[in-house]
Amino acid sequence: MGRKIVFAMHRKPLLSLLKFYLKDFPKEHEKTERFISFVEENGSCFTTEYLPGHVTGSAWIVNNKRKHALLTHHRKLNMWVQLGGHSDGSSDTFNVAFREAKEESGLKNIFPVSCSIFDIDIHLIPKTPTMPEHYHYDVRFLFEADKNEPISVSDESHDVAWFSLEEIHHITSEESVLRMADKTKFLQ
Repeated sequence: MGRKIVFAMHRKPLLSLLKFYLKDFPKEHEKTERFISFVEENGSCFTTEYLPGHVTGSAWIVNNKRKHALLTHHRKLNMWVQLGGHSDGSSDTFNVAFREAKEESGLKNIFPVSCSIFDIDIHLIPKTPTMPEHYHYDVRFLFEADKNEPISVSDESHDVAWFSLEEIHHITSEESVLRMADKTKFLQ
């Protein structure tokens, strides 16, 4: 019983953020409730080994004018997406997103716009030789960076590049990426 209480406390900050997100984005009710239920019911939800899914943290990085976003051409998924990755046991999804943003972009100067959740997504990750098909419960936070700062490409990506919000609609059909591009337009 003590172990269950520890896990409940471990998940409480994310659950609070998700409940605030639900209030801010009521049209995403069904997805957010599914996400909340997953976190409430799965004490090991932050570990990569937990299947059928786990919590991940991502960074939606925009320039200071909010007209461009930094995307990575993900090596395994072979598509343009936001930067992010596995929690690796950490329940601090904001810091996971921040860490992944720096690791995958090489940017030194990335600044949080808010500590509130910018977007969430639940998506199926295809089977690989080392991992069965599973879900990522992805929490996305909004960051800002200088579009002129040099970027680098990690071994997890084919490329990392800035795209205007309009260009994003031409390089991907990934619904969640398009949704974040559209949300960004309301920030301008």
